[in-house]
Amino acid sequence: MEELRERVAVVTGAASGIGRALCERFAAEGMHVVMADVDPERLQQSADAVAADSGAEVIAVPTDAAQWESVEELARRAVERFGAVHVLCNNAGVQRPTKAWECTLEDWSWLVGVNLNGVFYGIKAFVPAMVARAEPGHVVNTASVGGLLAYPELAPYAATKYGVVGMSESLHHDLRQEGVPIGVSVLCPGAVATQFRAHSRALRPGGAVDEIGDISTPVAIPPSDVARQVLDAIRTDRFWIVTHPTYHEFIERRCRGIVETDEVVVPGLV
Repeated sequence: MEELRERVAVVTGAASGIGRALCERFAAEGMHVVMADVDPERLQQSADAVAADSGAEVIAVPTDAAQWESVEELARRAVERFGAVHVLCNNAGVQRPTKAWECTLEDWSWLVGVNLNGVFYGIKAFVPAMVARAEPGHVVNTASVGGLLAYPELAPYAATKYGVVGMSESLHHDLRQEGVPIGVSVLCPGAVATQFRAHSRALRPGGAVDEIGDISTPVAIPPSDVARQVLDAIRTDRFWIVTHPTYHEFIERRCRGIVETDEVVVPGLV
């Protein structure tokens, strides 16, 4: 999808971090932007800032990605305002560090609801109309490098992100079979300089506080770098977006482990 000006982008999890950076990038390209997030106040502040900085037409739609009716309403509002959606970024996500057997049922439902159901709901709410119009478009599903490599104490998170990767691959195949010019990318970011864990803690059911802080590593890249890579993938119709090439060695070892060595890779934080 090469032409973005005057096209319409929808981004969930848009109030901060990668989501906001995507909106800033799309707006700078002359797109109309629909920003969605579960936090109405932060969302409106971010939407106002993106609009002011770019001069683009930006609307904020408070949305709970884990609730079908909320995502359905997001689609209705986007089409009502702009007539069509061309780029869909299912980006909302949360994390809860825990061992598999220590994860509560409430936390499991929350993680699956946001990380996995949220992507499915976005696909179900937006893609049928995109297919029917058969115009150039693109779907970006945010997984994680944790959807390609399983880290200790992140089993429920890994389950959801591995699910996003598989759903994205199948979606890619399905759209190719339909013969429509709609691309798919799966975004697998490594360490990014955001407040992802802090925001996850604030949104966690019950409001309990984790002792584990946000990841601190010298190689954490700014969200704007991720947005640049996403824009390039949309323009070149590239499926895999692995933000840090340094993870490639671990991914290759994992693949060899499946077919050759039987190694269960413990990935490093790079």
